[in-house]
Amino acid sequence: MRDRVTAVTGAAGGIGAATVAALVSAGRPVAALDIDQDGLRALCGDLQERRPNEAHTVQAHTVDIRDRAAVEAALDKVEAGLGPVTGLVNVAGVLRPSPVVSTTDDDWAATFAVNTTGVFVACRAAARRMAERGQGAIVTVGSNAGGVPRTGMAAYAASKAAAAHFTRCLGLELAPHGVRCNIVSPGSTDTPMLRALGAGDVVEGDLASFRTGIPLGRVADPRDVAEAVLFLLSEKARHITMHELYVDGGAALRA
Repeated sequence: MRDRVTAVTGAAGGIGAATVAALVSAGRPVAALDIDQDGLRALCGDLQERRPNEAHTVQAHTVDIRDRAAVEAALDKVEAGLGPVTGLVNVAGVLRPSPVVSTTDDDWAATFAVNTTGVFVACRAAARRMAERGQGAIVTVGSNAGGVPRTGMAAYAASKAAAAHFTRCLGLELAPHGVRCNIVSPGSTDTPMLRALGAGDVVEGDLASFRTGIPLGRVADPRDVAEAVLFLLSEKARHITMHELYVDGGAALRA
């Protein structure tokens, strides 16, 4: 995986930051993209402290993934500074929990703008470059909520389902160009988003909200998700595309 440049959106925290750290550990140059400038500084500072010999392979770019021009400009800078982008990981996401009848137009639009349109914007920019070169891998971080109904999360679940199916369609189009597209769908993961949600005991589940527990008996660590992402980016997964890998401890009870 060395010398293969990967762009990661939503890189400043949670699963995004864990993915950046895992890529750096694998010796892969990384472009860390996020709207949170302070979070990017903290990420780079932490990497510099823990991996001083490898942190120079990380470029931080403050960018709003909803902004097509900003994303294109960021990838141009990445390729000028680090080299051709051969990997993209879509992690950026927002969650505004609410029952459907209480969901505002702004909640719905904002959720789709980041979770779905942002994936489209980033993928389109990266896919053009990868297809021209005949190689690359894209991984979209979805959610098991995209395949299992959740109360109070309709906008989030629908946006993640849309992003996942978009990624499969993109994978079909890019397969002749040697570019693979896959989805990693986590369940409850120990991130600021989950803590802010205050979801109760997700391990045991909640009958009142029709939510099963987690058969493996623990909430995921962001590194669990990051390792799945790395696998799908790597040559070990060279014959896998348009696949959705659930990393949720069995919570979705998928066959």
